[in-house]
Amino acid sequence: MFLDATSVKTHIHFPVDWVLLRDAVRTLMKATSLIRRHGLKHRMESPESFLTRMNRLSIQMAMGPRARDSRNRRKKTLRQMKRLVKVVRGHARRHRDLLEQHWRRTDWSRAQAQQVLRRIDHVLELLPQAQKQAHERIIGGRPVDNADKLLSLYETQTRLIVRGKAGNQVEFGNALTLAEQIQGVIIDGELFDQESIAQTAKVEPVVARIQAVVGADKKFAVTAARGYSSRDNRQYLKAGEHYDALCPKSPADLKERRQETRFVELQKRRGNTEARAA
Repeated sequence: MFLDATSVKTHIHFPVDWVLLRDAVRTLMKATSLIRRHGLKHRMESPESFLTRMNRLSIQMAMGPRARDSRNRRKKTLRQMKRLVKVVRGHARRHRDLLEQHWRRTDWSRAQAQQVLRRIDHVLELLPQAQKQAHERIIGGRPVDNADKLLSLYETQTRLIVRGKAGNQVEFGNALTLAEQIQGVIIDGELFDQESIAQTAKVEPVVARIQAVVGADKKFAVTAARGYSSRDNRQYLKAGEHYDALCPKSPADLKERRQETRFVELQKRRGNTEARAA
């Protein structure tokens, strides 16, 4: 059994403050335009006009750091964005309610109408948090804790993963653990859509899940990088009569284990697993 972990990156937009407001306006106005094209209309300007205004404000915000008095300019632009978002939210909510009440007047099925309703409801629910986050970061000049930070309106399970690697200190996504056997067949996998847990805590659950399928009497050679190595894991594998091929963290222990032919062969084979996970 060969274990490795990676992060599944999510497609998010940076910076995660005013860009969220731009994304919200785009989604709400595109949904509103879709409802209007199917015959349900409420008095308002063209949805495209709001998209044009937000695009102009986004350009101003993106160019802000290059201008003189950039901080005040960005604050002013964000206030304009917030006023625009307020108007857009009102139009989107009215069209949402119109669709909820009169969806039978369209050529949609109930399921199709519900899809559009969920799209609008999702953004309306997250919009207050996005506005507060942008206000805190740009106008208040205060950092937002990672636990309270909204990274995306669409990939809401995105987490900040500290990788600690050269040129790749942090990533935005979700942690993924894979286990394969020696022929390359993936026999276990787990995606952590909440907070990631330490690699050392992932060995025992993987072994237990596989034993539940193939039988508790089966024994394995468990191979992984040094991030999985811990005293608890070594004791667990020894108690279960599994072969411990976890790479030791101690250079002295690694030097000693390199005298074992089986350990060296398994660690060489682990390179294929790292490539597969990547």
